[in-house]
Amino acid sequence: MVSTFKLFINGEWVSSESGETYTRGNPADPDEILGKFQKGNVKDAQRAIEAAQNALESWSDTPAPTRAEYLIKAANLLITHKEDLARGLTREMGKTLKDSKAEVQEAIDLAFYIAAEGRRLFGLTVPSEKPDKFAMTVRLPIGVAGLITPWNFPIAIPARKIFYTLVCGNTAVLKPASDTPICASKLVELIEQTGIPKGVLNLVTGPGETVGMTIIKDKRVRVISFTGNKDTGATILREAGLKRINLELGGKNPIIVMDDADLKLAVDGVMWGGFETSGQRCTAASRVIVHEKVKEQFEQMLLEEVRKLRVGNGLDPKTDVGPLINKAAQEKARSYVEIGQSEGAKLLVGDHLPGNLKGWFFEPTILTDCTREMQVSQEEIFGPVVSVLAAKSITEAIDIANSVDYGLSSSIYTKSLRNVFLAINKLQTGLTYVNSSTIGAEVQLPFGGIKQSGNTREDGPEGVREFTELKTVYVDYSGKLQKTFLE
Repeated sequence: MVSTFKLFINGEWVSSESGETYTRGNPADPDEILGKFQKGNVKDAQRAIEAAQNALESWSDTPAPTRAEYLIKAANLLITHKEDLARGLTREMGKTLKDSKAEVQEAIDLAFYIAAEGRRLFGLTVPSEKPDKFAMTVRLPIGVAGLITPWNFPIAIPARKIFYTLVCGNTAVLKPASDTPICASKLVELIEQTGIPKGVLNLVTGPGETVGMTIIKDKRVRVISFTGNKDTGATILREAGLKRINLELGGKNPIIVMDDADLKLAVDGVMWGGFETSGQRCTAASRVIVHEKVKEQFEQMLLEEVRKLRVGNGLDPKTDVGPLINKAAQEKARSYVEIGQSEGAKLLVGDHLPGNLKGWFFEPTILTDCTREMQVSQEEIFGPVVSVLAAKSITEAIDIANSVDYGLSSSIYTKSLRNVFLAINKLQTGLTYVNSSTIGAEVQLPFGGIKQSGNTREDGPEGVREFTELKTVYVDYSGKLQKTFLE
């Protein structure tokens, strides 16, 4: 029997005003229907916003350490249900079970880290230029937060946004990706079990053009946190009006492999960055820029490892690469490989739809002899497709790396200290890894990019800044008017 999932508004699980539902299949087996989901509409989104607005004053007045206690409870519930959540995540999104377990663990780590912010939320104290005058800053809630999340990390990304929102004293309306509504529903169910007050957290599933746009445009929503496609991010900036907009919009991330690199280590990094989660990560290593002196040797080593990868259902422990999220993603990956070859790239391996599997699978693919101008070198494919480019020097490699519109993550493999610091200082990305892949961010450090990769820094000390207003406070206890200019 197919389960029917509902909206969560003002502490209750309710059906959509539309009376409509939609279904979602397993990407590894589209014939397996995972559930029926509410096709939320404008009225549903407005009800959720109203509930969040009504709960805001009481929640923001709750001491931050008390708000943090709900996150601790959520963390412990995530630990208890980790295995079931991971299996459900694999069925809904397609990633391997070990990858899903790592994602749930990330949500657990986020909960514990962010809960600690309930006893920080640091402001500043600074000396005043006047006697008997105190100067400081404090961090205050922004208001109702609209959280719009993607399908590729359907537990960790909603958890991050929800936990920062709540510990900072805001209330939330979550609109998850329509491809992965079960994970969001299960996460909200666990948070409900913490006893969180009604209206503080609300969930509305449904189309972006109705539910999402209502959240974006409503004046009661004072902060939007969005992770997804850069074109959607641009639309949000146009439509939202004057409010806080936090955008994380993807990447076209390079790994630079220099001639002095540990090639085995670099191959391992490309395998993980390029094909983990079937390449469906905003930090995926979709470009490999290899020094021309070692390019041939590196490609032979990489090719040998790629041919060992096993494509299949993520629940099978033997699987290395699961399906793509849907048919459109599969067709997109195939089309980019065709475009790359038409532009002069050489296919080393891949570009096949496994005939023995009926899901949205695509074999790990490598294109070589790519140039920086090619579409496969410029545009985010979001699939298991890696482009290999050659460079003559560290300067040229960095120049190629910077030749795209994105700027999220980057990596360099080298033994040269000079190369390391050139990369750190010159690569135009929000993250740079040295002798490690482009993926693997940790929750205690800021995450985000530059250029068209977005305008935000999630996690770490920067995380609370995305969900708080900074207020400057002056306390003059001199008993007289002290003018701000020097007398």
